[in-house]
Amino acid sequence: MNIQQMLVRDEGVVLHCYKDHLGYETIGVGRLIDKRKGGGITQDEAMYLLQNDIKRVAAQVLEALPWVAHMNEARQAVVFAMCFQMGLKGLLGFRATLNDMRDERYPNAAEGMRRSKWATQTPERAKRMAYQLETGEWQ
Repeated sequence: MNIQQMLVRDEGVVLHCYKDHLGYETIGVGRLIDKRKGGGITQDEAMYLLQNDIKRVAAQVLEALPWVAHMNEARQAVVFAMCFQMGLKGLLGFRATLNDMRDERYPNAAEGMRRSKWATQTPERAKRMAYQLETGEWQ
């Protein structure tokens, strides 16, 4: 036995936020994340989680829309970021826009993005991402 095994045995492993026996938000193996008690994660931990999320989202998108692999990196990032924000189901709701992307009609796809409900909810992000998709250049 080692310290990791001992703590896993005693704390358990919970892969979502839960309240511990004192009512504080906790995750993983007893990791306090409740701000009221000074909990949280480090910048490095946040970036580690983000990298894992990006890999997961990219895999989901490429499985559902394999043609995205042929887009340049800046355009792929737009599709991945939309999936990150809305989930795969939300992304797939952009049927006409995705068809325009697939057929490399980027101005049409960008216009579809700008006219969407999503663009009214997060206007600055949508505007920037539509322009990035249209131009194929990082914004």
